[in-house]
Amino acid sequence: MRLILQFVPMKNVLIIGAGRSATALIGYILNEAPKHNFLVTVGDADIELARRKVKDHSHGRAIWLDASKPNDRREVIARHDVIVSLLPPQMHLEVAQDCIALGKHMVTASYVSKQVFRLGDEARQRALVFMNELGLDPGIDHMSAMQRIHQIKNNGGKINAFYSYTGGLVAPESDDNPWHYKFSWNPRNVVLAGQGTAQFLEDGKLKYIPYRRLFRQYRNVEIPGMGEWEVYANRDSLMYKEAYGLQNIRTMFRGTIRHKGFCDAWNALVRIGLTDATFPIVDSDKLTYHDLMEAFLGISQHAGSVKDRVAKMIETDPDSDIMQKLEWLGLFSKRRIKLQNATPALILENLLLEKWALQPNDKDMVIMQHVFEYEQQRKRRKMTSTLVMKGTNSEETAMSRLVGLPLGIFVKLLMMGKISTTGVNIPTMPEVYEPVMAELEDHGVKFMEEDNPM
Repeated sequence: MRLILQFVPMKNVLIIGAGRSATALIGYILNEAPKHNFLVTVGDADIELARRKVKDHSHGRAIWLDASKPNDRREVIARHDVIVSLLPPQMHLEVAQDCIALGKHMVTASYVSKQVFRLGDEARQRALVFMNELGLDPGIDHMSAMQRIHQIKNNGGKINAFYSYTGGLVAPESDDNPWHYKFSWNPRNVVLAGQGTAQFLEDGKLKYIPYRRLFRQYRNVEIPGMGEWEVYANRDSLMYKEAYGLQNIRTMFRGTIRHKGFCDAWNALVRIGLTDATFPIVDSDKLTYHDLMEAFLGISQHAGSVKDRVAKMIETDPDSDIMQKLEWLGLFSKRRIKLQNATPALILENLLLEKWALQPNDKDMVIMQHVFEYEQQRKRRKMTSTLVMKGTNSEETAMSRLVGLPLGIFVKLLMMGKISTTGVNIPTMPEVYEPVMAELEDHGVKFMEEDNPM
């Protein structure tokens, strides 16, 4: 009897970017690779970083890739079946256009831009899957919310209000600074967070909060077992009414969680001008932080120290908690900035990278909460669904796990032929959220629920 061996082609996945959020994704896909005959390529401009993430795995390889060079990028994309882009959001469009031209599937954790959304018809015509917003927030928030929304609707309920809050935070046992915050994700995104106008719906009325007021108009929320936190409005909540099937809802609000006292202090940075990324400060490397703060005072008619005059400008007491936070950052110190012609936002980011760094044994923490107010059988009810997860250390963070795992699980399903929804989408369909959320629970991602009469 002659034995005929059937060749099973290797399925190739390319992960572009090996930064903070890539650790858990790379680890998950490499772990699954031998079971499913995947080859995992991690491309980054920092080849040593990519090599550390791949760790000489038999089904993985690290390559140097500068994604800003179109020819190099396309040559690498052409050799793979599924492309996971962990690049800065502004680069996703170029990768998406390459994937359209080369017939490759694409997965990202980022918000869908209008330009990428317009590629939907072409992607469908080529039977390509372009799944976006598949990280934590956006990502797990969509999938966990849709599970509850469909559950309530299937039981005959009508949803009147939906609130969704998420925060990438520092765990209480590693909280050792007056801001009660450390970086567990892209520092640039933290510094520029909220720029634009936040939009949401409250009791049937449209609400808009421009950036200059965003961190003044926060709300306090109670997280079960975690106490009270601040929440500021997050981007455009209205864009998800249709995606969530909540066209007739009266209140819809998405927000970002921060420790109490954070928003007032961050608002001070906004008012001073330190989050402005629109102009370079000439010869900024010759200035001290004290010089910079004095420069932001502009034409001053008040005597006193720079600290006292800044306090007066932002309408707070020189000894207030806000000013103590600013002073702790070193904004009134005589240290040189050492960045040439940098924008205020870049100067602030560089300073915060030093002051808010996770130390090797520090743990981060992610909190996510959904609140649904609904009517069922003429009775009003309130469902609260809460996730709290802590990281292990500064490398194995909760943020990395909660961004990377849903990406990894979806990529596995896609390469196994279990995803049929083509075009440009976000993960609001049962085909995606049911298997992804089920496997996430195996990894300890479990929401605690309360459902009570109102």
